[in-house]
Amino acid sequence: MRLDAILEHGRVWTGDAARPSASRVGVLGGRIVGLDEELDGVTADAVVDLGGAPVVPGFHDAHLHFSLYGQKLLRLDLSATACPTLDDVYATVRAAVDDAPAGTWILGRGHDQNKLGAHPTLAVLDSIAPEHPVYLEHTSGHMGVANGAALRDAGHADLLRVPDLPGGHVERDADGMPTGLLQERAQELVTHRFLPVDLATHRAGSRLASTALLAMGITSVTEPGIGAPGQVGQSPVELRAYQDGIEAGDIRLRIDAMPYHRVLHDLGGIGGGETGFGLDLGIRSGFGGDRLRIAGVKVLSDGSLIGRTAAMCCDFDDDPGNAGFLIDDVQDLTRTIVAAHANGWQVATHAIGDRALDAVLDAVAEAQRVAPRHDPRHRIEHCGVSRPDQLDRVASLGLIPSPQGRFVSETGDGLLAAVGPERMAWVYRMRSWLDRGIVLPGSTDAPIVHADPIWSMQDMVSRRTAAGAPLAPDEAVTAEEALRAYTFGSAYATRDEANRGSIARGRLADLVVLSDDLLQVDPSRIADVRVGATIVGGEVVHDTGAVTVR
Repeated sequence: MRLDAILEHGRVWTGDAARPSASRVGVLGGRIVGLDEELDGVTADAVVDLGGAPVVPGFHDAHLHFSLYGQKLLRLDLSATACPTLDDVYATVRAAVDDAPAGTWILGRGHDQNKLGAHPTLAVLDSIAPEHPVYLEHTSGHMGVANGAALRDAGHADLLRVPDLPGGHVERDADGMPTGLLQERAQELVTHRFLPVDLATHRAGSRLASTALLAMGITSVTEPGIGAPGQVGQSPVELRAYQDGIEAGDIRLRIDAMPYHRVLHDLGGIGGGETGFGLDLGIRSGFGGDRLRIAGVKVLSDGSLIGRTAAMCCDFDDDPGNAGFLIDDVQDLTRTIVAAHANGWQVATHAIGDRALDAVLDAVAEAQRVAPRHDPRHRIEHCGVSRPDQLDRVASLGLIPSPQGRFVSETGDGLLAAVGPERMAWVYRMRSWLDRGIVLPGSTDAPIVHADPIWSMQDMVSRRTAAGAPLAPDEAVTAEEALRAYTFGSAYATRDEANRGSIARGRLADLVVLSDDLLQVDPSRIADVRVGATIVGGEVVHDTGAVTVR
């Protein structure tokens, strides 16, 4: 037998308990067909010398906004790294205004009032850009700041009459004038002016995103919400945009796409007294191939913890009188989850506040009562605040929480301010889920925070904020548990562990070559480990000179 490739001279951590290590991997048709002695006497079209480096399964981010990540790379970078002060944010906007004709939209992303001290304001943006519509999206994606020109361009000539939208909020000063801050669905008051992005712009962003993520060893992403521009997603035809990008070679990693629940719809009677709910033709979770699949349906229940819009059972510690809010009322949320469950969908519900988690738990229990299913593997995206009384119920319902390791450092100080010391132990739990036998996935929610999975693993192990404060330290995991989360755990969370997440016969040949062994370095130095090469389907798609192909 002649294979497509043999990868040799590696120190391979397989993630497979039946065979935990190897040095050679054989690839045929993009899949692993043998290890070590199984390859004796076998030849291949290509031999990849791994140079004795540590090798692990390809990293899989279980919650990464791929299309938004690409579009962020095309917009002004307002992150704390690029703009550490509010003056820096304004200076970046001013420079863009100076370079653009009047009437051109100025789009930026990534500011965080927890780090800047305050949000940008409409008044200051108007002084900088009186003739340019400006929209600056918050790092959370759950709010943004518009100037007066943006609101007028979007059809709101009288700023005192800018309306609130259900599931959203327009912040106003004492005189009723908008401050510029638009929370949750209120963002749609202006985002319709630059969304959806056209296919060419989507392709440009996807190309940049694919290249950047492959350099971090990410071979698969689960995209939590497509098809609903303005709240989640960038285009109503994102599946087509992904297909186009994959066929053109712009996208070289794997995508599990979750349609946003607002693009699902009633399909009418489908026989036997049942009613359909989903995408046209009855398409549901699992449809597609190994490059692009339909995964779960993304449902949004509440907002952001650092943005103080998550639905909490008690007020935010630093904002008395504010306990956040639900995006939809409980009845509508329950109706959506029950209908999606009954029609075969894996349901992935964004729930950050503990009040939102209560609503989701009740809805999933009702769904199983109405239409019992074995192992539907429904997910809770983020599961940001979970009370002690909620933990066993999450496990008993078979739910998979998807917390973000990188939130601990990048947003941790803002999280601590939001919940206060009494609730700190409830935030972005990880150990609690593992102790209850739940398979933990690894994710970042990028571009909300940095996408690097190794940095995220460091945070899962260290549990310290950017300022050095411990954040729920009892929820820390080991390095091996963090690595397993970013490989097998994420594959399991997308119901594809038979194809991904370990290096074994029959699995997709997705691997990452590292500078050092994640399981042997000092736990405080995990973030120093770098990616030398990334391999997807047996093909080297990113290389810093770490491998030799002959």
